[in-house]
This record gives sequence, structure tokens and C-alpha cells, in this order.
Amino acid sequence: MFLGIEAVLFDLDGTLIDSAPDLGAAADQMRVARGLPSLPLEQYRPMAGAGARGMLGIAFDMTPSHPDFDAMREEFFVNYERRMTQLTRAFDGVAELVERLHGMGLAWGVVTNKSMRFAGPLTRGMPLFGTAGTVVGGDTTPHAKPHPAPLLEAARQLGLDPTSCLYVGDDERDVVAGLAAGMGTVAATYGYLGRNADTTAWGAHAHIHNPLDLLSLLQSPARA
Repeated sequence: MFLGIEAVLFDLDGTLIDSAPDLGAAADQMRVARGLPSLPLEQYRPMAGAGARGMLGIAFDMTPSHPDFDAMREEFFVNYERRMTQLTRAFDGVAELVERLHGMGLAWGVVTNKSMRFAGPLTRGMPLFGTAGTVVGGDTTPHAKPHPAPLLEAARQLGLDPTSCLYVGDDERDVVAGLAAGMGTVAATYGYLGRNADTTAWGAHAHIHNPLDLLSLLQSPARA
């Protein structure tokens, strides 16, 4: 389906890694510290892609407009920073996918809205990312997704035209950013889709239901 692709870029949380257990635990630690009952991971998981905003929303029904939000967010960040890779794992099939992409001669990398305060140590701490050609965080450029700037920066770092890159993500903002950058877009429907997400309305060029589905979209006569 996608021909002429030279690199595949991925969102991080919910696309390559299942970080919900550590994100949820960081927020739940705040609940318990305040004498509130612990919540099950299943309540946190759908909103893990929204980071601190999503986790504090579940844990405390708190929005960014709350006067204590900034202080609570920093407390959450500190908790998360201390445990980023304790329970976080790559989704099934991701390690094989990355190996196969490498074997096909394709570059790959990460474009996430996670700030480099977390994305840097996390990707350096997981062997999965040893062959990644670029890691672009939410604060690497002046704009985060859905703005295309982070994706364009990743293509620049790889020395590639954006049109030769494919972007895979589990949030509508990933598709919006990819389209704006002129990239092929793939919606990962196994990720953190949030509440009542309709992935068919995002406008992605394709959808995958598990990481290895991506390989069939990249096959061409030269690679088959």
C-alpha cells in the first residue's frame, strides 16, 4: 500500500510501548497519599495517551483549569520519573517489527508529545530503541502534535523528505500531524484510544490492529 517509504516514525505511548501501568501507578500513588482508595489500572489505561492531564483527570477528576493543576502535575511527574520503566513494556510484536524494519533497510524513529525529560531517559533505558534513528519529544520543537513541526524535525534529523516517511500513532492528533507533514499515516487501533474514539473518522490512510500488521502495508515487489 505504501510505496517509496524510507522511514517509519512512531508515536511512543500506546503505539510502541504500554506505559499505562507506570503512568497509572504514578497517579494512584497520589491518591493513596491523600487517603483515597486505589483505582484499578483498567480505569487509567484508556487515558494513558493523554499523560499527566489524562492521569490526573482519572485520579482526581481534575482538569488543567483547576488552580492546583500545575502543582499536582509536577508531583505526578516526580512520581513517574522515579518509576518510568518498572512496569512499562513494548507491546507484543513491536520488537519483531523493529527488527524487521531494520532488516528491510528502513530507518525508524519516535515522535512523541512526551517531553524529553521523560522520553530521553525512557528510550535510552530500553534496548528496544537501540536502533532508533531519532527521538523527538514534545518540547524538541516549539510546537507539539497535532502541529507537524515535530514530524518534520524527525524527517530532518534522518535526512529524509517527509513524503518518504510513514507515521504510526494511536491518537487523532498523530494522524492530523502526519497528514499536515505530508506523510503517510497509520492509526494504531490497539493503543490508548481514549473515551469513545472513532478511529475511522481520523482520516488515516490505513489502520492496524496489532504492530505486525504494519509489515503488510510496507510490502512492495522489491521487498516482498
